[in-house]
Amino acid sequence: MNCNFFRSTILVLFLVSLASISVKAQNSIGQNQDYRPITTAVPVLLVSPDARSAGMGDAGVATSPDVNAPYWNPAKLGFIESDLEVSLSYTPWLRNIVNDMSLVYLSGQKKLTPNSSIALSLLYFDLGEIVFSQTGNDFQPFNPKEYAVSLSYGQKLSENLSLGIGARFIRSNLAGNTNVVNATGNFESAPGNTASVDLGIYYTKDLALGGKNYNLALGGNISNVGGKISYTTAGRKDFLPTNLRLGTAFTMELDPYNKITLAVDGNKLLVPYAQSDDPAANDDTNVFSGIVKSFTDAPEGGSEELKEITVSTGLEYWYDNMFAARAGYFYENELKGGRQYFTMGLGIRYQKFGFDGAYMIPNEQNNPLAQTFRFTLHFRLDEAEQ
Repeated sequence: MNCNFFRSTILVLFLVSLASISVKAQNSIGQNQDYRPITTAVPVLLVSPDARSAGMGDAGVATSPDVNAPYWNPAKLGFIESDLEVSLSYTPWLRNIVNDMSLVYLSGQKKLTPNSSIALSLLYFDLGEIVFSQTGNDFQPFNPKEYAVSLSYGQKLSENLSLGIGARFIRSNLAGNTNVVNATGNFESAPGNTASVDLGIYYTKDLALGGKNYNLALGGNISNVGGKISYTTAGRKDFLPTNLRLGTAFTMELDPYNKITLAVDGNKLLVPYAQSDDPAANDDTNVFSGIVKSFTDAPEGGSEELKEITVSTGLEYWYDNMFAARAGYFYENELKGGRQYFTMGLGIRYQKFGFDGAYMIPNEQNNPLAQTFRFTLHFRLDEAEQ
């Protein structure tokens, strides 16, 4: 296959991992300004899959538990109230660029004991059709796909504290099984397969102050800790997007019918930085060494390490636990990607059915993430009171 194969593959990787970067940050590259994002394989694992948290600026590690808890923090499963619940989320992805990319997230939860629950989830990413050109005028269409299957468990340890763990199988098929010829010789591309684990902790405390009821929740989650993934027989392997998420959620009951929650999450990728002039510098770094290295390897030291932290803030208002309105803001430093956007969302719960919708509003015009909608359907299948 000729160089068009590589252009097609690069296009796929660009759409997934870089299309979410703001136009302003892209312009800074053309102006020769410093621009140092951290890149990983399978970046879709960091995309918020459900509409509730997406409507709150992608905050979710400490919000009230629901069936989508496994993605944000498996420890929240220890406090979930429903006995059996299923949700289905759908996101048309990057519709300002292409019309055939989508993200689907299916999650189901079952209570095992009064203090524990188990959940099974599937994250499926369809990257649409691309064309690989071969020798001569022949063309080979291909539809890249990625998916991750997760099994999660949460256990309440006390009235206020729970722990959680998740195991995940990941398959990323960007180019299929294809023989490739380049300047260095022959090799074969292949789907990448690996596994990872998540570890979570969740704390919640009800408070009564001044005649009003409050709740303070704290959460932490380390996700996607797993083996590197390879797409070729050439031996090159890339890090998964191992991520540390810490956050809090504070809920105030205004009266028996109205309550409001403020949530704040901070995220840091636990992946070592690779300079653009030496992308293979971390090839010999293992996963755990990479996690340690990720705290000290920024070119500008501690000040740049702080710039690697993204911040998600969200507000959620509920009326009678039936109607919800949400808003949020996501911030990433321009040096590390520059994603900055507002979000808004609505939700409804009626008996055993629920619906959430979310919409993203990037700071800049012509941003690839503009007009991103997310939709989530909830189905509660137990006999618990609503």
